[in-house]
Amino acid sequence: MPESSSTRSVRRSPALRTALSAIPPYAPGRRASSDLTAALASNESHFAPLPSVQQVVQNAARTVNRYPDMTSTRLREEIGAFLQTDPGHIAVSPGSVGALQQLMTSFCDEGDEVVFAWRSFEAYPILVQLAGARPVPVPLTADEEHDLDAMAAAITDRTRMVLLCVPNNPTGVGMTQADLVAFLDRVPPTVLVVVDEAYAEYVDSPGHAAALSLLDDRSNVCVLRTFSKAYGLAGLRVGYAVGPAHVADGLRRAALPFGVSAPAQEAAIASLAAAEELRARVTALVRERRRVVEAVRDQGWSVPDSQANFFWLRANGRPLSRLLTAFDDAEILVRPFADEGIRITLADRATNDRVLRVLSDVRRGAEL
Repeated sequence: MPESSSTRSVRRSPALRTALSAIPPYAPGRRASSDLTAALASNESHFAPLPSVQQVVQNAARTVNRYPDMTSTRLREEIGAFLQTDPGHIAVSPGSVGALQQLMTSFCDEGDEVVFAWRSFEAYPILVQLAGARPVPVPLTADEEHDLDAMAAAITDRTRMVLLCVPNNPTGVGMTQADLVAFLDRVPPTVLVVVDEAYAEYVDSPGHAAALSLLDDRSNVCVLRTFSKAYGLAGLRVGYAVGPAHVADGLRRAALPFGVSAPAQEAAIASLAAAEELRARVTALVRERRRVVEAVRDQGWSVPDSQANFFWLRANGRPLSRLLTAFDDAEILVRPFADEGIRITLADRATNDRVLRVLSDVRRGAEL
């Protein structure tokens, strides 16, 4: 029997890379279907962009018929002034995850290895495999911390990069400066250590890791930052990397041309200028974080210390289905991670109280 045209078409279609079959799609947090739904599944800011930034975005929208500055010159200069760093050491990207993808493109060849903690940011293994490299996940400690001893031991001659998510997503656990320095001392100088500081603005723990302070003395450290979280610009996609000049140059070479829009660049510049507004907002959220975590612990839940804009409910080997159903019934979207735990983004006090009521009701109703 002759082949049908549809059969011939399928057999002659261009083939996807074989690596794609092993890569799970990135699963974003669910979106709210109504104004009554509390969207706490994604670690975006619950609050609108800073008031002084919103007008800048509207004005910048008038020029979207023009291509943006491809190298984000003004924004890199403003970031440099903000961090007291040479703009030549900065590369702007579509969110910090964009910088991470550019790093993979710049440093990883087929068969190279990238070491990272797990569980951590879900994009890590995806981006590693897309680059043709091999992901090397290292389990977190029982306290949800990076197991830095095990990560150091996992480095081989094939390791090109180590990823540290500080504070870690989804657990919210931070890292001390002393532990970071001790770890870096064990990493070969040919291995790039990328410190992902997407939640840096929310950190209030004394002695917490400050990777930017190490850049002058370390030629193999790169720090990622973003405007998506504390600054409330997740929808505009703008972040940046800071590192040695040759690393930043490699990122700019690997970047998608015109990948960061003009409104995004202008909004980021305005956000840096609104430091006092941001400080007030972050201070309020950190205060609310302390209140919520203490209340959740008082109910009997297991919650590690968080240095981010979310907190992590450990599953401790118990099924999460009852709790997830309770949140769904209350129109609260949270983020489950298999049967390991649930991440809940912090919001305003009234919304956080809705979360506390659900947790209290489930706790009283039955043990998970």
